[in-house]
Amino acid sequence: MPHLTIDYSSRPAAAFDAHAFVEELHPLVAEESGTSGVCKTLLRPAETYVGDAAGTQRVFVHVEVSLMPGRSEARKARLSESVLALLARHLPADDGDREQVFLSVEVRDLAASYRLSPSAR
Repeated sequence: MPHLTIDYSSRPAAAFDAHAFVEELHPLVAEESGTSGVCKTLLRPAETYVGDAAGTQRVFVHVEVSLMPGRSEARKARLSESVLALLARHLPADDGDREQVFLSVEVRDLAASYRLSPSAR
């Protein structure tokens, strides 16, 4: 059931293989969240701008994991840390310019108004 949204810098494109990341992300989220549902992921490459240096190519990746309510804050925090560690492993090795890479993860509860079409279950 988890919904995953991955926003990432479209340039430099070689910095992040989103599809390889997703292959490892799905089982990690399923196991650590305790879900029996199927992960659904939306990949959104985007133009990014970070900081004051216009035109500087930087890698930015943000992962949002949306779950049905009921998990403790501690469990969601552990999941965030695990996703962040996996994300770091999917970026190029540190070349001394690591401050140019921005990674973030948010694990959140879906609102009470959330509905899923019966055909998508």
